[in-house]
Amino acid sequence: MEIVGDRNMERITVDLPKEWLSVADIRDYMDVSPFVVASRLRSGALPGVKFGREWRIARTDFEDWLNDQRAAANSTTSPTPTAAKL
Repeated sequence: MEIVGDRNMERITVDLPKEWLSVADIRDYMDVSPFVVASRLRSGALPGVKFGREWRIARTDFEDWLNDQRAAANSTTSPTPTAAKL
């Protein structure tokens, strides 16, 4: 088990038989719109390379990105005040 962020969590691994993933692969894996994936790629939030009109994302880069996103989400989660305290 690898420590990700400040909590003990198992590292997310993407069990796909390819080293390079397409927008469709990530869309299917994440169950999101291809427009969401393409938007993240264009903005640079998700690392990838463009070959002509097609994007490709290294599987290891995608795994790193997923783990970074989870660690960031967990580190920003803090208890919220209850309605009684407001």
